[in-house]
Amino acid sequence: MSEPNDIAGLVRAVRARVPMDAAQMLAKETPERIREVLAELPQILGDRIKAYLPADLQSQAPESLAEVIENTVGEMMEPALAVLPQTTTVQKAIAFLRNHVTPQQITYLYVTDAKDKLVGLVVIRDLLLAKRNQILAEVMLPEPFALTTDMDLADAVKAAIHRHYPVYPVVDADRHIIGAVRGWRLFERQAIEISAQSGQMVGVDKEERPYTGIWTAFRMRHPWLQVNLLTAFAAGFVVSLFEGTITQIVALAAFLPILAGQSGNTGCQALAITLRGITLGDLDTHPVRKLIGKELALGAINGFLTGLVAGAAMWWSAGNGSDQGMMLALVILLAMVGACTASGLFGVLVPLTLRRFGADPATASSIFLTTGTDIAGMGLMLALATMLVL
Repeated sequence: MSEPNDIAGLVRAVRARVPMDAAQMLAKETPERIREVLAELPQILGDRIKAYLPADLQSQAPESLAEVIENTVGEMMEPALAVLPQTTTVQKAIAFLRNHVTPQQITYLYVTDAKDKLVGLVVIRDLLLAKRNQILAEVMLPEPFALTTDMDLADAVKAAIHRHYPVYPVVDADRHIIGAVRGWRLFERQAIEISAQSGQMVGVDKEERPYTGIWTAFRMRHPWLQVNLLTAFAAGFVVSLFEGTITQIVALAAFLPILAGQSGNTGCQALAITLRGITLGDLDTHPVRKLIGKELALGAINGFLTGLVAGAAMWWSAGNGSDQGMMLALVILLAMVGACTASGLFGVLVPLTLRRFGADPATASSIFLTTGTDIAGMGLMLALATMLVL
Protein backbone atom coordinates (compact mmCIF):
# COMPACT_ATOMS: atom_id res chain seq x y z
CA MET A 1 0.00 0.00 0.00
CA SER A 2 1.39 3.36 -1.03
CA GLU A 3 -0.33 5.25 1.77
CA PRO A 4 1.46 5.83 5.10
CA ASN A 5 1.40 2.88 7.49
CA ASP A 6 1.80 4.78 10.76
CA ILE A 7 -1.23 6.54 12.24
CA ALA A 8 0.45 9.95 12.42
CA GLY A 9 1.39 9.79 8.74
CA LEU A 10 -2.09 8.63 7.82
CA VAL A 11 -3.60 11.51 9.75
CA ARG A 12 -1.40 14.00 7.85
CA ALA A 13 -2.37 12.41 4.55
CA VAL A 14 -6.07 12.63 5.45
CA ARG A 15 -5.78 16.29 6.44
CA ALA A 16 -4.24 17.11 3.04
CA ARG A 17 -7.30 15.80 1.19
CA VAL A 18 -10.88 16.93 0.82
CA PRO A 19 -13.32 14.81 2.89
CA MET A 20 -14.47 12.74 -0.10
CA ASP A 21 -10.90 11.78 -1.11
CA ALA A 22 -9.94 11.23 2.52
CA ALA A 23 -12.88 8.86 2.97
CA GLN A 24 -11.83 6.89 -0.14
CA MET A 25 -8.35 6.51 1.34
CA LEU A 26 -9.64 5.42 4.76
CA ALA A 27 -12.05 2.94 3.19
CA LYS A 28 -8.98 0.79 2.35
CA GLU A 29 -8.01 0.63 6.03
CA THR A 30 -9.29 -1.60 8.80
CA PRO A 31 -12.12 -0.32 11.04
CA GLU A 32 -9.67 -0.12 13.94
CA ARG A 33 -7.30 2.17 12.02
CA ILE A 34 -10.21 4.28 10.78
CA ARG A 35 -11.35 4.84 14.38
CA GLU A 36 -7.82 5.77 15.42
CA VAL A 37 -7.43 8.27 12.57
CA LEU A 38 -10.83 9.91 13.10
CA ALA A 39 -10.12 10.19 16.81
CA GLU A 40 -7.02 12.28 15.98
CA LEU A 41 -8.93 14.69 13.73
CA PRO A 42 -10.95 17.74 14.78
CA GLN A 43 -14.51 16.58 15.42
CA ILE A 44 -16.15 18.57 12.64
CA LEU A 45 -13.62 17.41 10.04
CA GLY A 46 -13.94 13.83 11.26
CA ASP A 47 -17.72 13.98 10.90
CA ARG A 48 -17.46 15.32 7.36
CA ILE A 49 -15.10 12.51 6.35
CA LYS A 50 -17.28 9.92 8.08
CA ALA A 51 -20.27 11.05 5.98
CA TYR A 52 -18.47 9.83 2.82
CA LEU A 53 -17.48 6.42 4.23
CA PRO A 54 -19.40 3.29 3.14
CA ALA A 55 -22.38 2.52 5.38
CA ASP A 56 -20.75 -0.54 6.97
CA LEU A 57 -17.70 1.51 7.97
CA GLN A 58 -19.78 4.46 9.20
CA SER A 59 -21.41 2.22 11.77
CA GLN A 60 -17.99 1.20 13.10
CA ALA A 61 -16.57 4.75 13.19
CA PRO A 62 -16.75 6.83 16.41
CA GLU A 63 -20.07 8.44 17.21
CA SER A 64 -20.38 12.09 16.23
CA LEU A 65 -19.45 14.39 19.10
CA ALA A 66 -19.33 17.65 17.23
CA GLU A 67 -22.17 20.09 17.61
CA VAL A 68 -22.26 23.03 15.23
CA ILE A 69 -23.61 25.90 17.27
CA GLU A 70 -26.20 28.01 15.48
CA ASN A 71 -25.04 31.41 14.24
CA THR A 72 -21.36 30.48 14.40
CA VAL A 73 -18.77 30.10 11.65
CA GLY A 74 -19.09 26.31 11.84
CA GLU A 75 -22.66 26.65 10.53
CA MET A 76 -21.50 27.80 7.07
CA MET A 77 -18.08 26.15 6.91
CA GLU A 78 -17.13 23.96 3.97
CA PRO A 79 -14.08 21.72 3.46
CA ALA A 80 -10.70 23.29 2.75
CA LEU A 81 -9.96 21.89 -0.68
CA ALA A 82 -6.20 22.44 -0.88
CA VAL A 83 -4.04 21.88 2.21
CA LEU A 84 -0.38 21.09 1.54
CA PRO A 85 2.80 20.85 3.65
CA GLN A 86 5.17 23.80 3.44
CA THR A 87 7.90 21.55 2.03
CA THR A 88 5.83 20.82 -1.09
CA THR A 89 7.48 22.11 -4.26
CA VAL A 90 5.73 24.49 -6.64
CA GLN A 91 5.85 21.80 -9.32
CA LYS A 92 4.05 19.29 -7.09
CA ALA A 93 1.53 21.90 -5.99
CA ILE A 94 0.65 22.69 -9.60
CA ALA A 95 0.31 18.95 -10.30
CA PHE A 96 -2.00 18.72 -7.26
CA LEU A 97 -4.21 21.44 -8.74
CA ARG A 98 -4.30 19.82 -12.17
CA ASN A 99 -5.31 16.46 -10.72
CA HIS A 100 -7.88 17.84 -8.32
CA VAL A 101 -11.52 16.91 -8.86
CA THR A 102 -12.77 20.51 -8.59
CA PRO A 103 -9.78 22.82 -9.19
CA GLN A 104 -12.09 25.70 -10.16
CA GLN A 105 -13.29 25.81 -6.55
CA ILE A 106 -9.78 26.40 -5.18
CA THR A 107 -8.85 30.01 -4.44
CA TYR A 108 -5.85 29.53 -2.14
CA LEU A 109 -3.46 26.77 -1.20
CA TYR A 110 -3.29 26.50 2.58
CA VAL A 111 0.18 25.67 3.88
CA THR A 112 0.86 23.70 7.06
CA ASP A 113 3.98 22.95 9.10
CA ALA A 114 5.22 19.62 10.44
CA LYS A 115 2.55 19.73 13.17
CA ASP A 116 -0.22 20.33 10.62
CA LYS A 117 -0.71 23.90 11.83
CA LEU A 118 -1.70 26.61 9.37
CA VAL A 119 1.36 28.77 8.72
CA GLY A 120 0.57 30.42 5.38
CA LEU A 121 -1.41 30.53 2.18
CA VAL A 122 -0.41 30.72 -1.46
CA VAL A 123 -2.25 32.79 -4.04
CA ILE A 124 -2.58 30.92 -7.34
CA ARG A 125 -1.00 33.82 -9.23
CA ASP A 126 2.10 33.69 -7.01
CA LEU A 127 2.25 29.93 -7.49
CA LEU A 128 2.30 30.27 -11.27
CA LEU A 129 4.97 32.98 -11.19
CA ALA A 130 7.28 31.07 -8.81
CA LYS A 131 10.13 28.80 -9.86
CA ARG A 132 9.18 25.15 -10.16
CA ASN A 133 11.80 23.97 -7.66
CA GLN A 134 10.81 26.44 -4.94
CA ILE A 135 8.91 25.14 -1.93
CA LEU A 136 5.63 26.63 -0.76
CA ALA A 137 7.29 28.08 2.36
CA GLU A 138 9.20 30.42 0.05
CA VAL A 139 6.21 31.76 -1.87
CA MET A 140 3.45 31.71 0.74
CA LEU A 141 1.97 34.64 2.64
CA PRO A 142 2.84 33.86 6.29
CA GLU A 143 0.44 33.86 9.25
CA PRO A 144 -2.82 34.36 7.34
CA PHE A 145 -5.93 35.63 9.08
CA ALA A 146 -8.24 32.77 10.06
CA LEU A 147 -11.65 32.26 11.65
CA THR A 148 -12.55 29.69 14.29
CA THR A 149 -15.53 27.34 14.22
CA ASP A 150 -17.05 28.71 17.43
CA MET A 151 -16.72 32.38 16.41
CA ASP A 152 -20.04 34.18 16.36
CA LEU A 153 -21.15 35.00 12.81
CA ALA A 154 -21.64 38.67 13.74
CA ASP A 155 -18.01 38.83 14.89
CA ALA A 156 -16.86 37.02 11.75
CA VAL A 157 -18.71 39.55 9.58
CA LYS A 158 -17.08 42.44 11.44
CA ALA A 159 -13.66 40.84 11.00
CA ALA A 160 -14.27 40.38 7.27
CA ILE A 161 -15.66 43.86 6.54
CA HIS A 162 -12.29 45.54 6.05
CA ARG A 163 -10.52 42.56 4.48
CA HIS A 164 -12.77 41.47 1.59
CA TYR A 165 -10.97 38.15 1.06
CA PRO A 166 -12.77 35.71 -1.25
CA VAL A 167 -12.19 32.79 1.16
CA TYR A 168 -11.32 32.60 4.88
CA PRO A 169 -9.63 29.56 6.43
CA VAL A 170 -11.22 28.09 9.56
CA VAL A 171 -8.95 26.64 12.25
CA ASP A 172 -9.29 24.99 15.63
CA ALA A 173 -7.67 26.14 18.87
CA ASP A 174 -4.33 24.66 17.78
CA ARG A 175 -4.39 26.36 14.34
CA HIS A 176 -5.16 23.09 12.55
CA ILE A 177 -7.12 23.96 9.42
CA ILE A 178 -10.49 22.23 9.40
CA GLY A 179 -12.43 24.12 6.75
CA ALA A 180 -13.07 27.37 4.95
CA VAL A 181 -15.81 29.97 4.62
CA ARG A 182 -16.41 31.92 1.43
CA GLY A 183 -16.50 35.68 1.83
CA TRP A 184 -19.73 36.08 -0.15
CA ARG A 185 -21.54 33.92 2.38
CA LEU A 186 -20.45 36.19 5.23
CA PHE A 187 -21.55 39.30 3.38
CA GLU A 188 -24.80 37.60 2.41
CA ARG A 189 -25.44 37.02 6.10
CA GLN A 190 -24.58 40.65 6.82
CA ALA A 191 -27.05 41.83 4.16
CA ILE A 192 -29.76 39.61 5.66
CA GLU A 193 -29.10 40.95 9.17
CA ILE A 194 -29.23 44.59 8.04
CA SER A 195 -32.35 44.06 5.94
CA ALA A 196 -34.05 42.40 8.92
CA GLN A 197 -33.42 45.30 11.28
CA SER A 198 -36.28 47.46 10.01
CA GLY A 199 -38.71 44.63 10.71
CA GLN A 200 -37.19 43.65 14.05
CA MET A 201 -37.55 47.21 15.32
CA VAL A 202 -41.34 46.81 15.17
CA GLY A 203 -41.51 43.18 16.27
CA VAL A 204 -41.23 41.33 12.93
CA ASP A 205 -39.00 38.28 13.35
CA LYS A 206 -35.99 38.18 11.02
CA GLU A 207 -36.94 34.63 9.97
CA GLU A 208 -40.27 35.79 8.48
CA ARG A 209 -40.43 35.96 4.70
CA PRO A 210 -43.22 36.87 2.24
CA TYR A 211 -44.06 33.16 1.90
CA THR A 212 -44.25 32.55 5.68
CA GLY A 213 -47.61 31.05 6.67
CA ILE A 214 -50.25 33.32 8.18
CA TRP A 215 -50.39 31.51 11.55
CA THR A 216 -46.63 31.37 11.84
CA ALA A 217 -46.43 35.08 11.10
CA PHE A 218 -49.22 35.70 13.63
CA ARG A 219 -47.29 33.90 16.39
CA MET A 220 -44.17 35.91 15.56
CA ARG A 221 -45.83 39.33 15.45
CA HIS A 222 -48.70 39.32 17.93
CA PRO A 223 -46.73 39.13 21.22
CA TRP A 224 -44.95 42.38 20.37
CA LEU A 225 -48.26 44.08 19.59
CA GLN A 226 -49.41 43.18 23.10
CA VAL A 227 -46.19 44.68 24.48
CA ASN A 228 -46.80 47.80 22.39
CA LEU A 229 -50.33 48.03 23.80
CA LEU A 230 -49.05 47.91 27.38
CA THR A 231 -46.45 50.59 26.69
CA ALA A 232 -49.10 52.75 25.01
CA PHE A 233 -51.11 52.57 28.24
CA ALA A 234 -48.11 54.11 29.99
CA ALA A 235 -48.12 57.07 27.61
CA GLY A 236 -51.89 57.39 27.95
CA PHE A 237 -51.56 57.45 31.73
CA VAL A 238 -49.15 60.39 31.54
CA VAL A 239 -51.58 62.32 29.33
CA SER A 240 -54.46 61.56 31.73
CA LEU A 241 -52.56 63.25 34.55
CA PHE A 242 -52.98 66.55 32.70
CA GLU A 243 -56.60 66.08 31.68
CA GLY A 244 -57.55 69.39 33.30
CA THR A 245 -54.90 71.24 31.29
CA ILE A 246 -56.14 69.76 27.99
CA THR A 247 -59.74 70.60 28.93
CA GLN A 248 -58.86 74.25 29.48
CA ILE A 249 -56.47 74.56 26.51
CA VAL A 250 -58.08 72.49 23.76
CA ALA A 251 -55.48 73.57 21.19
CA LEU A 252 -52.89 71.41 22.94
CA ALA A 253 -54.72 68.24 21.88
CA ALA A 254 -54.06 69.01 18.21
CA PHE A 255 -50.33 69.39 18.83
CA LEU A 256 -49.81 66.20 20.84
CA PRO A 257 -49.56 63.94 17.73
CA ILE A 258 -47.36 66.54 16.00
CA LEU A 259 -44.93 66.48 18.91
CA ALA A 260 -45.02 62.68 19.10
CA GLY A 261 -44.38 62.34 15.37
CA GLN A 262 -41.40 64.72 15.31
CA SER A 263 -39.72 63.28 18.39
CA GLY A 264 -40.40 59.73 17.18
CA ASN A 265 -38.75 60.41 13.82
CA THR A 266 -35.74 61.99 15.51
CA GLY A 267 -35.40 58.96 17.77
CA CYS A 268 -35.70 56.52 14.85
CA GLN A 269 -32.87 58.33 13.04
CA ALA A 270 -30.61 57.94 16.07
CA LEU A 271 -31.76 54.33 16.47
CA ALA A 272 -30.92 53.49 12.84
CA ILE A 273 -27.40 54.92 13.17
CA THR A 274 -26.81 53.07 16.45
CA LEU A 275 -27.99 49.72 15.06
CA ARG A 276 -25.82 50.22 11.99
CA GLY A 277 -22.84 50.94 14.24
CA ILE A 278 -23.49 47.80 16.27
CA THR A 279 -23.90 45.61 13.17
CA LEU A 280 -20.79 46.92 11.39
CA GLY A 281 -18.66 47.07 14.53
CA ASP A 282 -18.21 50.86 14.42
CA LEU A 283 -19.06 51.18 18.11
CA ASP A 284 -16.15 48.90 18.99
CA THR A 285 -13.80 51.78 18.18
CA HIS A 286 -16.02 54.87 18.32
CA PRO A 287 -16.78 55.96 21.93
CA VAL A 288 -20.45 55.71 22.84
CA ARG A 289 -20.27 59.02 24.72
CA LYS A 290 -19.36 60.78 21.47
CA LEU A 291 -22.34 59.22 19.72
CA ILE A 292 -24.61 60.26 22.59
CA GLY A 293 -23.24 63.82 22.47
CA LYS A 294 -23.77 63.98 18.72
CA GLU A 295 -27.37 62.76 18.91
CA LEU A 296 -28.18 65.11 21.80
CA ALA A 297 -26.87 68.05 19.79
CA LEU A 298 -28.71 66.98 16.64
CA GLY A 299 -31.91 66.49 18.62
CA ALA A 300 -31.66 69.97 20.15
CA ILE A 301 -30.93 71.66 16.81
CA ASN A 302 -33.66 69.80 14.94
CA GLY A 303 -36.08 70.34 17.81
CA PHE A 304 -35.41 74.08 17.87
CA LEU A 305 -35.91 74.54 14.10
CA THR A 306 -39.05 72.40 13.92
CA GLY A 307 -40.22 73.97 17.19
CA LEU A 308 -40.08 77.43 15.62
CA VAL A 309 -42.45 76.32 12.87
CA ALA A 310 -44.75 74.44 15.27
CA GLY A 311 -44.70 77.36 17.70
CA ALA A 312 -45.69 79.78 14.94
CA ALA A 313 -48.56 77.47 14.01
CA MET A 314 -49.70 77.36 17.65
CA TRP A 315 -49.47 81.17 17.95
CA TRP A 316 -51.59 81.56 14.81
CA SER A 317 -54.20 78.93 15.78
CA ALA A 318 -54.49 80.06 19.43
CA GLY A 319 -55.13 83.66 18.48
CA ASN A 320 -52.18 85.74 17.36
CA GLY A 321 -51.52 88.78 19.41
CA SER A 322 -52.85 87.33 22.69
CA ASP A 323 -50.59 86.69 25.64
CA GLN A 324 -51.83 83.11 25.88
CA GLY A 325 -50.98 82.51 22.23
CA MET A 326 -47.41 83.68 22.78
CA MET A 327 -47.01 81.51 25.88
CA LEU A 328 -48.42 78.46 24.10
CA ALA A 329 -46.01 79.05 21.21
CA LEU A 330 -43.16 79.15 23.73
CA VAL A 331 -44.45 75.93 25.31
CA ILE A 332 -44.45 74.16 21.94
CA LEU A 333 -40.94 75.42 21.15
CA LEU A 334 -39.48 74.29 24.47
CA ALA A 335 -41.35 70.98 24.37
CA MET A 336 -40.14 70.25 20.84
CA VAL A 337 -36.52 70.95 21.80
CA GLY A 338 -36.77 68.80 24.93
CA ALA A 339 -38.63 65.94 23.24
CA CYS A 340 -36.29 65.73 20.22
CA THR A 341 -33.23 65.90 22.47
CA ALA A 342 -34.59 63.12 24.68
CA SER A 343 -35.53 61.00 21.66
CA GLY A 344 -31.97 61.25 20.32
CA LEU A 345 -30.73 59.97 23.67
CA PHE A 346 -33.29 57.14 23.69
CA GLY A 347 -32.33 56.19 20.13
CA VAL A 348 -28.81 55.42 21.32
CA LEU A 349 -29.57 53.97 24.75
CA VAL A 350 -32.43 51.60 23.85
CA PRO A 351 -30.44 49.23 21.56
CA LEU A 352 -27.32 49.47 23.72
CA THR A 353 -29.36 48.57 26.81
CA LEU A 354 -30.97 45.61 25.05
CA ARG A 355 -27.53 44.38 24.00
CA ARG A 356 -26.21 44.85 27.55
CA PHE A 357 -28.89 42.49 28.86
CA GLY A 358 -28.10 39.88 26.21
CA ALA A 359 -31.07 40.64 23.92
CA ASP A 360 -30.94 41.35 20.21
CA PRO A 361 -30.52 45.16 20.04
CA ALA A 362 -32.75 45.35 16.97
CA THR A 363 -35.63 43.39 18.49
CA ALA A 364 -38.63 45.68 18.96
CA SER A 365 -36.35 48.64 19.66
CA SER A 366 -38.84 50.95 17.98
CA ILE A 367 -41.58 49.93 20.44
CA PHE A 368 -39.51 50.88 23.47
CA LEU A 369 -38.22 54.00 21.74
CA THR A 370 -41.73 55.20 20.86
CA THR A 371 -42.91 54.70 24.43
CA GLY A 372 -40.01 56.66 25.85
CA THR A 373 -40.35 59.55 23.42
CA ASP A 374 -44.14 59.76 23.84
CA ILE A 375 -43.92 59.86 27.62
CA ALA A 376 -41.08 62.40 27.61
CA GLY A 377 -42.52 64.61 24.87
CA MET A 378 -46.18 64.67 25.88
CA GLY A 379 -45.38 64.86 29.56
CA LEU A 380 -43.00 67.78 29.00
CA MET A 381 -45.42 69.74 26.84
CA LEU A 382 -48.36 69.32 29.21
CA ALA A 383 -46.22 70.08 32.27
CA LEU A 384 -44.88 73.29 30.67
CA ALA A 385 -48.40 74.35 29.67
CA THR A 386 -49.60 73.77 33.23
CA MET A 387 -46.77 75.82 34.73
CA LEU A 388 -46.50 78.63 32.18
CA VAL A 389 -50.03 79.14 30.91
CA LEU A 390 -52.50 78.13 33.63
